[in-house]
Amino acid sequence: MKIESLMTKHVVTATPETPLKRVARMLTRYRISGVPVVDADGGVLGVVTEADILCKEQGLSPEPSGVLGWLFEKADAEGSRLLARTAGEAMTTPPVTISPDASISEAARIMVTRHINRLPVVDDGRLVGIISRADLVRAFHRSDQEIQQELEEDVLLHQLWVSTEDVQVSVTDGVVELGGVVENRTQAELVAAYALRVPGVVDVISSVTWRVDDQARRLKRLPQRI
Repeated sequence: MKIESLMTKHVVTATPETPLKRVARMLTRYRISGVPVVDADGGVLGVVTEADILCKEQGLSPEPSGVLGWLFEKADAEGSRLLARTAGEAMTTPPVTISPDASISEAARIMVTRHINRLPVVDDGRLVGIISRADLVRAFHRSDQEIQQELEEDVLLHQLWVSTEDVQVSVTDGVVELGGVVENRTQAELVAAYALRVPGVVDVISSVTWRVDDQARRLKRLPQRI
């Protein structure tokens, strides 16, 4: 499953000149946690999030001195956002984006490792959508039939070039069972690994066997150390 099948195409955006007060109203009105900041050509410059707004809400003096001045010197980037009046001044940049052709698992990996809740979707340098953690959770809540269909039609046939006559798939409550015979051991392991990456899959139980153990043959060719 690709990002483009889940992303929201009508994206609420701001420009660098959008007042921060208006951005806050946008977040509240549309019940979202962040908005991309775009230029005139639709390029994503950054993202303003609830955290950026809360940074402003700390209410520090616009001209800090003394201890506050020292803190600003130690954290110029954070300090400038505390003084921000527009989306361009408050946004987090550079933005973390993703392609519409990327997989759901890739989006999940980026969100978890980068600790972010949404990703602007960019195609040819322009914003085409946005994907959120809620979208990924919705993808996980798929029927067994949908999961099986993706495994058979996309994973096996199109990605791995494996016939559904060679590998049989069944799905129960998100648990995938694989059976059959493929050409080699590497192919059998790839089938199980790719199946585990399909959104909605809880676990994979594979009894797929192989005709040739290509990994054993490679091991035999490795030079022996004395």
